[in-house]
Amino acid sequence: MVHGLGTTRELTMNLMPFLTEQRLPVLAPAYRGDPGAPPPPDGLGHLGDSEWRDLDAAVRFAVRGGADRVILHGWSTGASMALHAAAHSALRERIAGLVLDSPILEWETTLRSLAAARRMPAALLPLAVRAAQGRTGLHGDRLRAAADPDALRVPILVFHGPDDTIAPWGPSRELAARRPDLVSLQTVAHAPHAAMWNADPARYEEALRRFLTPLV
Repeated sequence: MVHGLGTTRELTMNLMPFLTEQRLPVLAPAYRGDPGAPPPPDGLGHLGDSEWRDLDAAVRFAVRGGADRVILHGWSTGASMALHAAAHSALRERIAGLVLDSPILEWETTLRSLAAARRMPAALLPLAVRAAQGRTGLHGDRLRAAADPDALRVPILVFHGPDDTIAPWGPSRELAARRPDLVSLQTVAHAPHAAMWNADPARYEEALRRFLTPLV
């Protein structure tokens, strides 16, 4: 379970009682830049583009501990990390499914949203995106490749909704429409970014239970 933008791994505590009832072992790692974890080498966040390697290390830890199958549950940039790991990890064959909550599938859109929230003039938003790319080395192509509907190979449950102003849900809808065989979208109304569980805990947990049961 991997948190995302502006939060810490305590975010995952909302679901711990439910997962304990399901008798599922859970790993909620800290990753670079988190309290208690090493800082990023360049001191900057990369919206999951480099942080996914820490999630990959957590998968390795789980497998060394005896895990036969691993399900990745990520919020926001944590969802991006899950997609990267499922596409690129050397242990990707052990990944049995993904749960993506408020996934950031287009980092350029998210950067514009964050800049707009800080009252940056609209005319400067493209410059802000290019500046962020120059500073961090972000490559949208890598995220697009990881989230390519044609490349998906494991079941995916997506929680997302129209009121998310940080990661618009259009890309999630497109993903579900293009791969209905693998992707299930749970639409959550009236919920801000990465707060899908808070909007309706019972509905969220029931959808998660139905998704997890055949995978474990």
